[in-house]
Amino acid sequence: MWNRMGHASVHHILCISMVVLFVKVTLVGAVSLELSTTTLTSSGATVNISWNDLESLTKYDWLGIYTPPESLDNHYIGYINLSEHTSDGKGFFSFPAVNMRAPYEFRLFRGYPPTADTALDEDSLPIPSTVTRLAVSHVVEFSNYNEPTQVHLSLTSNPTEMAVMYVTKEPVKTSVRYGKESDNLSHTSIASAHTYEQKDMCHAPANSSLGWRDPGYTHFSKMIELEPGVRYFYQVGSTESGWSKIFSFVAPEINGAETNALLFGDMGTYVPYKTFNWVQYESVNTMKWLQRDLEELGTKPTLVSHIGDIAYARGYSWLWDSFFQQVEPVAASTPWHVCIGNHEYNFPSQPFKPDWAPYGKDGGGECGVPYSMRFAMPGWTLPAKTSNVPDTKNLYYSLDSGVVHFVWISTETDFTPGSDQYNWIAEDLKNTNRQKTPFIVLQGHRPMYSTDNKAMRIMFTTKLIEYLEPLLVEHKVSLALWGHVHKYERTCPLQNKICMDKGVFPVHLVIGMGGQDWQPIDQPRSDRPSAPIFPQPPWSMFRSFEFGYIKLHANKTLMTVRYIGSHDGQVHDVVEFSSPILEDHESADPDLGARESFGEASHSVQADSMFTGISMFPLTVAFVLGGAVTGVALWMYSRQPLYVRVQG
Repeated sequence: MWNRMGHASVHHILCISMVVLFVKVTLVGAVSLELSTTTLTSSGATVNISWNDLESLTKYDWLGIYTPPESLDNHYIGYINLSEHTSDGKGFFSFPAVNMRAPYEFRLFRGYPPTADTALDEDSLPIPSTVTRLAVSHVVEFSNYNEPTQVHLSLTSNPTEMAVMYVTKEPVKTSVRYGKESDNLSHTSIASAHTYEQKDMCHAPANSSLGWRDPGYTHFSKMIELEPGVRYFYQVGSTESGWSKIFSFVAPEINGAETNALLFGDMGTYVPYKTFNWVQYESVNTMKWLQRDLEELGTKPTLVSHIGDIAYARGYSWLWDSFFQQVEPVAASTPWHVCIGNHEYNFPSQPFKPDWAPYGKDGGGECGVPYSMRFAMPGWTLPAKTSNVPDTKNLYYSLDSGVVHFVWISTETDFTPGSDQYNWIAEDLKNTNRQKTPFIVLQGHRPMYSTDNKAMRIMFTTKLIEYLEPLLVEHKVSLALWGHVHKYERTCPLQNKICMDKGVFPVHLVIGMGGQDWQPIDQPRSDRPSAPIFPQPPWSMFRSFEFGYIKLHANKTLMTVRYIGSHDGQVHDVVEFSSPILEDHESADPDLGARESFGEASHSVQADSMFTGISMFPLTVAFVLGGAVTGVALWMYSRQPLYVRVQG
């Protein structure tokens, strides 16, 4: 079960600018509806909608947002409740319009209380009535529908390259031009273009006229022969389509001595209106702090990893457009990597569907197509069983970034022993150069370990442990990252649900707290009414329901992972890993190990179970009072957000 948590109040505040010129609209009744402009010059530009003479306002009256304009009244992309924006019959709404390659139109309706027969949206909310339409606006056009939008980068298997993708309405010929100076983009790379169609979707809403909107054409190109660690400037487009603004990125280092990454799952997107799905208001805060951290990292090459449940479009295609518009400030300057989640893929006839897997219709009929066509990861492809349907791409792959070998896997396709994915994971881990990349970080969507009440009681986690955990242990994977559960949780070094205090065993982090705010409900179990509602077993060291992401930094001897809370941008948990290939731990830094941190509290979970000696008042008191108190303090702090170091 999931509970929608209310955090909307902070994000419903809209910036309203002074409007000098209004354009009158078509009237279908007494209400006067006006627009600040009928032409927008770029994606994200604002149109201000105002209304006058709205008599007898009710809480059910609403303004619908439509694109294209020929959409049926009940095929809006979103709406707002007029009561939240109206006073004395006058109201105002400022709308940042994403260029979806078609004009917009706005319609004002008189609403009515829902009845038992009222249709419900995907979140069981009543769909507003379209019986009485009061006004329709003029059409709002974009001056250029082939404007290159949704620009985002990704790494390739070649460290001297950077891939770039973007969208236009038509398959115009475009390219990327780039160089080391913003006023001298002397290199050019031609882009290819591809699209997908309504018939490629599996079921409603993705293949219906309600959920489908033309996705335009996605362009792909590579910037090649990049010098390591150098900042490059680039723009995409053509004379015909127009050129994007100039972006910049830092090229990857080859055999770099350090690694920086920002990682999370389940972020989704925010839109300033209600739609058929619940949207992720908290993604705004996550993006804000990601941008802050990237600014602080400056010229250090960094990657972003978003491990499944990407846009939460679930068959409503305009949410993909909104997602890429929202992430472009980061994704156009930092490679944005992904793995597939249930809300990108799951559909009734998916090829791998054992009876123990909880695969359903979570993809809203998308069956992985938008995910496959809008991203370009250097990964494996699952060929489509039906001709003329796009293959499922970006499933599992790996990259070296500095001193870390990152591995992305698919929990939505076959990972059982003997499968292509299982064999690939085994070979990839086996062949990792641990002298070059001493740390391995494996990432997938559904968690292997989680204390979520639902996740703990399904067979899926048991199968992940049975099939994949032996590979992680055998190849000394330092860290496993999972999403799907919308909270942060850290385990001890684990094997088969047992904390291991000697040797190298993976620590598991659940990091599905990027933005989706369906948090788990602590529900009692009918078969065990006296059991803890949301039990925390010994292997769960710390968990938090705050949104956020993790920030990873590593050098050859130490990898540090920090949990950043999106509510305040501060560090709330830290775990450190010493290199699992250090030949002589005695000659290495004696503090290297696996360690956790919160504020000034700290304790060690090294094999010798000794405290690290970092200056902290609570543990100083524990040492002074003696061994018994120390034992109590260790138990208390192991269940709190602490500073932990894991021995390599």
